[in-house]
Amino acid sequence: LAQPVTPELLVSPSSQDGDLGSECPEDRGNWTGRLDFLLSCIGYCVGLGNVWRFPYRAYTNGGGAFLIPYFIMLAICGIPIFFMELSLGQFSSLGPLAVWKISPLFKGVGMGTILIVSLVAIYYNMIIAYVLFYLFASLTSDLPWQHCGNWWNTDLCLDHHIIKAGNAAFPVNITNTVSPSEEYWSRYVLHIQGSSGIGDPGRIRWNLCLCLLLSWTIVYLCILKGVKSSGKVVYFTATFPYLILVMLLIRGVTLEGAWKGIRFYLTPQFDHLLSSKVWIEAALQIFYSLGVGFGGLLTFASYNTFHQNIYRDTFIVTLGNAITSILAGFAIFSVLGYMSQELGVPVNQVAKAGPGLAFVVYPQAMTMLPLSPFWSFLFFFMLLTLGLDSQFAFMETIVTAVTDEFPYYLRPKKASFSAVICIALFLMGLILTTEGGMYWLVLLDDYSAGFGLMVVVITTCLVVTRVYGIKRFCRDIHMMLGFKPGPYFRACWMVLSPATMMALLVYNIVKYQPSEYGSYRFPAWAEILGILMGVLSCLMIPIGMVVAVFQEEGTLWERVQQASRPTMDWGPSLEENRTGMYVASLPGSQSPKPLMVHMRKYGGITSYENTAIEVDREMEEEEESMM
Repeated sequence: LAQPVTPELLVSPSSQDGDLGSECPEDRGNWTGRLDFLLSCIGYCVGLGNVWRFPYRAYTNGGGAFLIPYFIMLAICGIPIFFMELSLGQFSSLGPLAVWKISPLFKGVGMGTILIVSLVAIYYNMIIAYVLFYLFASLTSDLPWQHCGNWWNTDLCLDHHIIKAGNAAFPVNITNTVSPSEEYWSRYVLHIQGSSGIGDPGRIRWNLCLCLLLSWTIVYLCILKGVKSSGKVVYFTATFPYLILVMLLIRGVTLEGAWKGIRFYLTPQFDHLLSSKVWIEAALQIFYSLGVGFGGLLTFASYNTFHQNIYRDTFIVTLGNAITSILAGFAIFSVLGYMSQELGVPVNQVAKAGPGLAFVVYPQAMTMLPLSPFWSFLFFFMLLTLGLDSQFAFMETIVTAVTDEFPYYLRPKKASFSAVICIALFLMGLILTTEGGMYWLVLLDDYSAGFGLMVVVITTCLVVTRVYGIKRFCRDIHMMLGFKPGPYFRACWMVLSPATMMALLVYNIVKYQPSEYGSYRFPAWAEILGILMGVLSCLMIPIGMVVAVFQEEGTLWERVQQASRPTMDWGPSLEENRTGMYVASLPGSQSPKPLMVHMRKYGGITSYENTAIEVDREMEEEEESMM
């Protein structure tokens, strides 16, 4: 008679401090150092939005009082969803597409995520190209946007030196004038006067095109070997911006008039807290600043060891991100206060958000400082490092998602596949380098990651808690980390986070405003195109459902039920981590007590096996209570 086959299972590690590579699938790759993951997450979350969106949002929504709804929203929907994404990625060691083995019926959520990230990656790298353009322009003794009188300037251009000299003798009317930095940005860098609107892109600006090519080349070289290469680059790109930010902060607060800007930034206006708009703005800032829903967090966590303490990392990254935003506000508004004093105008007339702050207002402020090219170079180098590690995450998300779907074909050729993706996205981004490219960038920025992203996050939250089951999800985290999430996380996942996201979604739809750039209003066809961009990522969910149902057998309801259940190979990727209920799904395991099969290879019980015993006991008690 044939002897019964004992499954050859690996020994579970007895310590968290063992070799980092021992727990991860070698063919997939993994982080090579303990700080790689943490710094990658910090670099991903701390991006351009911390510098050019948060300070402006804070002062327009109650100043210092804005921090109250900001931290409340961070606790309600920022930290819990952040932890959920990291848990999903680390538990399964899968990318944003393959992770939907958890419930194949909803694989369209992963497809929607990849579509959103691809659109964002196209225009985000164009912003990095603008930063590179200004970085090179700063390598001069006299900044090109310092004075009027250049070929791109018009009669409306008014130099700040003239304003300052004029204010000393008699007031200068600046209502119908334009700063040299604004004309440099719109008439020289963008050459927007060569386009009549979004339907007339005009010619390609070859200097911008070369900057875009350079930015894609830098990104490709940094992600060439996946997380093994990008994980080392972030040691510089995630930490160096802090050094520059501190330098800009010290320089800013020592300027004359800096207190005006800081007072303007932080003066609390508590009456704003009664407005629903302020709470929605706080939630939006948290939502986009932490980068939840883009798949980057899930992808990074998928390269972790199985027992990495992501609970601790969640609080380090989310709170660090919030503190960075507040610090950036001091650095920005101290300089804007100085600028307002130099020009003799109120702070609210010089304060802007987005590209207007980075490429017009702050460069103009730099021209008023001694050693202006040096401070300009530092500022744009900071923006470059802030932007690059966010772009690494977007690209790693796309590449990981597709290679996890086709591991046998694409993993051995990951470098070549990454090159194909970078070239394709570069070609799609060429329209952004035209004279009317800014109109397309605004359209992509407004619609690519709007309501579509919120639908993706809401669906993920509901599938994990309702379809997969909150008990089972908490049990998985228990197996992975050695403890269960507390009532705070469970309450947020079940009710508070989805409800907040639903409120955001409804608010975005009700308060919908057509896109605009300055005084230019987008035509109806451009608005429809933008809305379709958002709708397409949502449509991926029902499309994925139809495909999943057709792949099953039986009646329609039976197919839906089968497709909504996790696949047989769902769970930890390595056999030594498949304790408890997940051992039963390993090939050859016929044991009624799966943990015994898992322990057959060694003596003694480690802390992780203790956890598995607890999980098995819980499952038995649940089964008995149901009988």
